[in-house]
Amino acid sequence: MSQKLSIIVVEKDRDRALRIVDSLAETGSHDIQVIAEETSLARRISTQNPDVVLIDIANPSRDTLEELALASAPMDRPVAMFVDRSDDGLTKAAIEAGVSAYVVDGLQPERLKPILDAAIARFHMFQRMRTELAETKRALEERKVIDRAKGLLMKARNIDEDAAYALMRKAAMDQGRKVADVAQALVTAAELLS
Repeated sequence: MSQKLSIIVVEKDRDRALRIVDSLAETGSHDIQVIAEETSLARRISTQNPDVVLIDIANPSRDTLEELALASAPMDRPVAMFVDRSDDGLTKAAIEAGVSAYVVDGLQPERLKPILDAAIARFHMFQRMRTELAETKRALEERKVIDRAKGLLMKARNIDEDAAYALMRKAAMDQGRKVADVAQALVTAAELLS
């Protein structure tokens, strides 16, 4: 945590919140906000748009844990959750909700920095994986549309696959569009005409 981070701490207990803030202050100069009330948590976190959310819960229930995790938008930012006790179901629920770090046995001030560093690193790794997965899915969808459009051209013009692709590629170049866009237009037109 060498750069200045904006951190929201979700903690009901004032004394515990102060200990967390003091521990964070020892790791560097950060913009730290404490939220003690869980009502409107999602809105308040969204308004503040922090770099990291740190949640400390003494005895979480599955519902509380899921609500807190989802309210902190774990897909938008790293979320580290500290609990005093847990079981397999709670751990699984937190991880599935997207929590970057789920630490059992409470928040120990000396462990705070490495845990937050790991949560931030893990969040960025998963964010890259989500982006790559979305790009792969998009590429596969484009490939399916291009293949379908090639089939339509092969049937309509009685040409082979390479000639159908060359025809779409030439149309794309002439129109300054992507081959996938030309293929989608062809497929859409064919659907309207059938």
